[in-house]
Formats: sequence, structure tokens, C-alpha cells
Amino acid sequence: MEVETNEYDVIIIGGSYAGLSAALVLGRALCTVLVLDNGQPANRQTPHSHSFLTRDGETPAELTRIARQQALAYPTVTIREATATTARQSGSSFLIKTDADEEFTARRLLLATGLTDVMPDLPGFAECWGISVLHCPFCHGYEVKDQTVGVLANGDAGFELTRMIHHWNPGMTLFTNGPSTLTPEQTATLQKHAIPIVETPLTALQHQNGQLISVQFADHSVVPLQAMYARQPLRQASDLAEQVGCQLDEMGFVTVDGFGRTSVKGVFAAGDTHTMMRQVSVAATNGLKAAVAISKEVIEEEF
Repeated sequence: MEVETNEYDVIIIGGSYAGLSAALVLGRALCTVLVLDNGQPANRQTPHSHSFLTRDGETPAELTRIARQQALAYPTVTIREATATTARQSGSSFLIKTDADEEFTARRLLLATGLTDVMPDLPGFAECWGISVLHCPFCHGYEVKDQTVGVLANGDAGFELTRMIHHWNPGMTLFTNGPSTLTPEQTATLQKHAIPIVETPLTALQHQNGQLISVQFADHSVVPLQAMYARQPLRQASDLAEQVGCQLDEMGFVTVDGFGRTSVKGVFAAGDTHTMMRQVSVAATNGLKAAVAISKEVIEEEF
């Protein structure tokens, strides 16, 4: 069966803040744009988004709704609910195939597919992620500054995160979830600040609709807790960057220049795909910068 092919100047894979920011700029630059989005943003469980100027405290869903509405105000922008499954170069274009067996081609490709947080095998953790189990004090620290808070981490990462969170929550506790791997100097520093270090392994997080109530331990003890910070491993939410041959760094981020250009000519990346700065404003800025570079290339090709 022959598959219909649709051609665009730019295909953006990922319709969250980086992708929609780029679509808005490219639409204003008169480029034909297709945004493919599977509706699974990394912050889909997060109740509120913070530190985004003029929209502080807005829900992620509402930010997305406004961004979509504004991008679609430009007639050259199309947004399609679909998952891009394959991407490859086809001559001077890029061929994208979706899970619905559709094919689209474009002169430029922007990957805004984001990152996925790898959840531990700890009951209740995934349900609380983004609600009361948090990754970023700049995103959520103010809202939990007066609450009973813990940090789930160990070693150097545990020390650094604890030192950061202590600024918001001086009465916090560090849970190492097993024998501490802190150095003697790190342990002494935490003790100086009266920060308890609990080494007993965790067995579950007790919660109600994602709101943390307490943590349960292997010795059957329970500690009441209202919020917890944790740094989870990250992986690319999609393998499309690897499919088209983009270089990844040692941490698994797509390697880009200051305008989102990857190691593959014509392929750009924006948002969480290439940075640990996982804020809405950063993603939107990265999308804008990539869109400016893309539109410049498209204009120069046509001149």
C-alpha cells in the first residue's frame, strides 16, 4: 500500500515548550512546520510550573494549551497527535515515519523529544514524582519550604543536593537508602548543620494521590514526610537522535552548538534533549534559538 508523503520546511518532533516555542518562531518566519507530539511530556504529573515569567504557578497543561493556540494562529503551522517512530535522511531531506504508518519529509528536523526520568523500584515513588517527590528546588523549593522534607541520595550527589536543599529546609533529613558512601569530611559537615543521615533502606513511600505522607523502611519503621527530593538517572525519551546519527556526550545528551545544531547537518535539538536545565523558560529559549538558526538556513537556501 502506498503511503502518502507530506513535505514541510521543518518537522518538529515533540510538542512541549521547546517544540512549540520553535513552531511559533518558524510560523512567524513563514516556514511550513509540522509538529508531531505524543502527549507525554516529562512534567505531566506536575501540578504547577514555576519561575516562568508572567506565568508563575500555571499548570503545565494550561501553558501547553496557550502555546498551541498561539502557534496555530500562524497558517503554516500544523500540529499532529502522533509518535514519530523512525527518522532517516533521504537525499537532502529527512523522512519521518509515525506509529500510524504515516510518512512526512522536511528540509530540516528539530528534535524536542526530551528526557525520561528512570524510576527506581520503590513502591509509591513513581506516583509521587513531580508532585511531592521533586527534582529541582528552583522549580518547587518555595512551595515546600515550611514542610518536613527529605533528600533521597548518597555519596557526592547526596551531599551536593543536601547542601542545596538545606537553604530552603534547614530541618531536613538525608536518606542514603543503604550504607552511606559520604566521605568523612562530608559526614562531618552535615553533622555540623544538624542534618540526620538515615542509612536504613527504604521499602515504600506512603502517599495519597501522589502527595507524600511518610516513608517506610526495611526495619518496619516509618518517618512522616511531606516532600522528598531525589535525583534520578535520565535517558533520552526517544532514540530518533541516534537513528539519524547525532552525536551524544558521555551523559547521554545530544551534542549541540549554541543554536541547537547537532553533529548532523540539518538536524537540530532543543529542550531537555541536550541540557540538565529542565525549566520551562530554558526549553522555550532553546526552541527559539534553534528556530532562528533553522529559518536563517532555509531563507539562505532560497535566496
